[in-house]
Amino acid sequence: MTEVIDLGELGDGFREDPYPVYARLRARGPVHRVLLPAPENYESWLVVGYEEARAALADQRLAKDSTKIGLQSLEEQLIGKNLLVTDPPQHTRLRALVGRSFTARRTELLRPRIQQIADDLLDAMLPLGRADLVTSFAYPLPLTVICELLGIPDLDRTEFRKLSTEAVAPSSAESAAEAVTGLGEYFTQLIEDRRCAGPGDDLLSDLLRTRAEDGDQLSADELRGMAFLLLLAGHETTVNLISGGVHALLSHPDQLAALRADMSLIDGAVEEMLRYEGPVESATFRFAAEDLEIGDTLIPRGDPVIIGLDAADRAPSRYPDPDRFDIRRDTRGHLAFGHGIHHCLGAPLARLEGRIAIRTLLERAPDLRADGPPGEWLPGMLIRGVRSLPVRW
Repeated sequence: MTEVIDLGELGDGFREDPYPVYARLRARGPVHRVLLPAPENYESWLVVGYEEARAALADQRLAKDSTKIGLQSLEEQLIGKNLLVTDPPQHTRLRALVGRSFTARRTELLRPRIQQIADDLLDAMLPLGRADLVTSFAYPLPLTVICELLGIPDLDRTEFRKLSTEAVAPSSAESAAEAVTGLGEYFTQLIEDRRCAGPGDDLLSDLLRTRAEDGDQLSADELRGMAFLLLLAGHETTVNLISGGVHALLSHPDQLAALRADMSLIDGAVEEMLRYEGPVESATFRFAAEDLEIGDTLIPRGDPVIIGLDAADRAPSRYPDPDRFDIRRDTRGHLAFGHGIHHCLGAPLARLEGRIAIRTLLERAPDLRADGPPGEWLPGMLIRGVRSLPVRW
């Protein structure tokens, strides 16, 4: 009988600092059968070894489309298909259609606007002398960027934050269902409004009118699914990259001082933030489409598999002294944005926002420091981040 490790029994300590647990598991082997903590509360295989995680991310025998094993996720039922829940050839088709609009050139053109948004937020925040960095800076910056990119009108940020956070880090199964339902209704209305208003120069309008050479285009369900993915993934991860990165710097004064002294280190610093405590703790579920082995562990067909991105990026087999935060480290090969065909489409935008946000914050608040402990860590094993980060200057 395979031992099942109950991660829920580890309580808040695992949520706050899962890395010692991952290290102990990794010492015993790269793959383990676990009982996930609330709100999931069901069994899955968890991959914690670096080499095994990298290989699994590119293994197409691990399906993202749960319908291949007779299941359908709540997100698929209420929102529609997107890149995270499809496999080739459907995934290939969707990525090609979206990639026509979500280009590196379009991302780079956002640089001046991202800088302006960062400066405007700090203009409002800095006179106060203290703030919750998440609420005042890390959350509104990427949300504003992605809303403008998609052409989404001003929305109730407090309500939207509640829905989006519950969708990716739910406090209960019931709240997750309510959040996904609410977001599905919002995107249905948004797309209909955009159709009626006529095309603009935003990304959502591009997705509405984009066609492949053979005339293929996104269906209504696919449009809703892609809008859902781009908006949530386009801000929720970057919120926690910024706040998590600042938290890491404030917790390591020597690294903060090194970055202040030489801001040319910012690119490497952001990569180390992604490796050391990436905002996506684990990749979304995969399912064994056939019997297969990961490492020396047999994964039966139909079983769910979670690939621990943050766990793998602390593996000593890939990164010497992995629990040390070092902004000069060679971080090449980290898995914060995944690997293979599901590598994050928005990685260039997240990197750009992270670099601009953290550099601008440190330059304009040279005596930035913690103003008490961070808030509670988000539940679940998908998003890694804190609900609040009190700072002063």
